[in-house]
Amino acid sequence: MTNGSRNPKSECSRPVDSAPDSRRNIHWPFQHYAFIDYATQGYIAVAGLIILFGHSPRVPIWPMMLLAHAAGPVLVHSIIQFHARHPANQLLDFLRHFYPILFYAGFYHETGLLNQMLYTGYLDPHFLRLEKWLFGWQPGLEFMERCPSRLLSEVLYASYFSYYVMIGGVGLALLLRDRRQFAHYISVVSLVFYVCYLIFIFTPVVGPRILCRGIISTPLPPDVVPATPPATPESVGAGVFFQIMAWIYERFETPGAAFPSSHVAVAFCTLYFSFLYLRPIRWVHLIAAGLLCVSTVYGRYHYVVDVVAGVLTAVLLVPLGNRLFFKFRKSEAKIPTETRNPDPV
Repeated sequence: MTNGSRNPKSECSRPVDSAPDSRRNIHWPFQHYAFIDYATQGYIAVAGLIILFGHSPRVPIWPMMLLAHAAGPVLVHSIIQFHARHPANQLLDFLRHFYPILFYAGFYHETGLLNQMLYTGYLDPHFLRLEKWLFGWQPGLEFMERCPSRLLSEVLYASYFSYYVMIGGVGLALLLRDRRQFAHYISVVSLVFYVCYLIFIFTPVVGPRILCRGIISTPLPPDVVPATPPATPESVGAGVFFQIMAWIYERFETPGAAFPSSHVAVAFCTLYFSFLYLRPIRWVHLIAAGLLCVSTVYGRYHYVVDVVAGVLTAVLLVPLGNRLFFKFRKSEAKIPTETRNPDPV
């Protein structure tokens, strides 16, 4: 037998390596996860750890909150796994793609409880002093009083309300246009929300409204309290959009969620997707986002530094969200290359 000949017997008698087949049959528990799932589960876990180690008698319902954060990851994981097994089920398909949106309001509201586990009171005195030092006056308190025009106030309050239209409108447009673009959108927007929520927990700031009667009962240092409490001019208070926003804030606002301005951060995030996927509306969207920045200060919702921080948050997180989304997306759900730099629609 020459060196170049083969021995069929020896080859047949060689044990067959079954490891590759066995590895193929192993199901990684997170194999159906996308970036949005890791981000959501991560936020739930971090908030749960804050409750576990930072709970305080000031928040007596913390055991229920901890239970919810223990159940949350199980619920999300179950939705993902059930959808993977039954992708044609319409209810599961809806929950699989929309479940982060269903969490936004709850996550946002609980930040007002979590920040009071870690702090007693709010950081507004520091922000009020900073604004006074930067500008020589308090834009968040005095802007409205200096410009009480009914027309101006309605334009600005309508711009502030447009925040909800931006989130829902851009999301709905992308959902109807391309489900893959919607997945991209909701992943990046969710990341911006989650990071803002975490900052709210560790830096509780109410905003200029803290000086208005009936907002919170926490006493403030005398040097930041104006001699006359800020009041809403009659011409402003009679506006339709002022009344709409007053109704929303009375029922859904949570204290300590002003820095950075999530309204500004998320508005600029949605603006990015208008320029990326919905170019016909991009310039109108840009004007609305610019007016929204002004309205947050005019309406006494935010300090100027909150607005600047909101813009910087979007500038930092949108590119990061894009990078993570495309890194973690599954091969079967890849967005075609041309959709990353789409032609105008």
